[in-house]
Amino acid sequence: MRLLERYVLGELMRVFGILVTISTLLLVFVGVFGQAKEHDLGYWQILQILPFVLPSLLPYTIPAMLLLSACVVYGRMAGDNEIIAARAAGINVMVLLWPSFFLGGSLSVVSLLVSDQVIPWAFSNIERVITLAMEDIFIDRLRAQSQINMRENGITITVTGVRDRTLIEPVIRYAPRGQKAFTLQASEARLSFDLPHQQVWLELWGAHSNLPGQQQTGYLKYDKIPFPLPQRNRQLRGSNLSVNDLQREIRNATQDRQLALNEQAVESVFALSTGNFERLNEPEFLKYQYRVAAGRDSELRLSSDLHNRYAMSVSCLFFVLLGSPFAIVMARKQVLTSFLFCFLPILTVYYPITMMTQNLSKIGTLDPSWAVWSANAVMGLFATYFLRRVMHT
Repeated sequence: MRLLERYVLGELMRVFGILVTISTLLLVFVGVFGQAKEHDLGYWQILQILPFVLPSLLPYTIPAMLLLSACVVYGRMAGDNEIIAARAAGINVMVLLWPSFFLGGSLSVVSLLVSDQVIPWAFSNIERVITLAMEDIFIDRLRAQSQINMRENGITITVTGVRDRTLIEPVIRYAPRGQKAFTLQASEARLSFDLPHQQVWLELWGAHSNLPGQQQTGYLKYDKIPFPLPQRNRQLRGSNLSVNDLQREIRNATQDRQLALNEQAVESVFALSTGNFERLNEPEFLKYQYRVAAGRDSELRLSSDLHNRYAMSVSCLFFVLLGSPFAIVMARKQVLTSFLFCFLPILTVYYPITMMTQNLSKIGTLDPSWAVWSANAVMGLFATYFLRRVMHT
């Protein structure tokens, strides 16, 4: 690499390092406070998840800050007539541009590795911190509000007070779906968390139970009742899975859908051969259709996330392919003006196309293997136009 190329690459890396650090630090507090508000985390838990929120923001800050870096460096060089001086010395403009393309390609690989390996690791650690803190969250909420309601499990706990980690005169109402509710009232209780099995154990002393369908109440000197921890993420999110995990989940969804189709076919043949046509409208038969639809939905959603991960990572390269020659054409020292002129079309064209194609891919209207690349293709067309202008002026 010659001196001039090292100089351009060094300028790009210096400006990019400063910009991505500042932008990520500003955004990380938004991500942290979002997690803290959603899960009622304390200050200590916020400090614990802070390092893990940082990597999840990089795939979003890297492309924009790389584009701004290209506009800063090449806009200044063009404004100071350094591009004209290089051309006068017989240096092809591509010699000045290829360091930005090299940096964009390298950061595309980095962005892919971050989204594939680092973000799933960070998400699992955030979940671990939140789960470990759940006992403190439960106790603090009961101490502050005297009540906690776990709608997913159908459990409501009301207390008159909390002493250390002992619940004073708790009233537990359990209302499972499709069943009648029953109530337990105890003199004292204690919560203990079994994190490996994702369960909460409720120890009761001096409990009176009011069972559904019975007029009399029962008395328990001591009892220990388990119930599952609240599940925050029942649906798999593609952004929290690695590429290997995504491919495995896609195969599982495909196999489950195919199995449901086969079982549905067998049941249909049996019902038709025996003349039991009512069987085709029974809930037990319709569940196969639900399984087929759920498997198809998972396939489309996860496949879209898989292909979109590659397309979004490569956007770093397409951003500099457009931004670098655009900044030279603008030839302004006001780099923010060049950045805005370049970023506004990206904001109004690239991201809407990305969201539209991703949503259409998830519902099966478009094939994600090519649809999610449409936004990058549009960027490539504009980049080709400005590169031709730079090469022929």
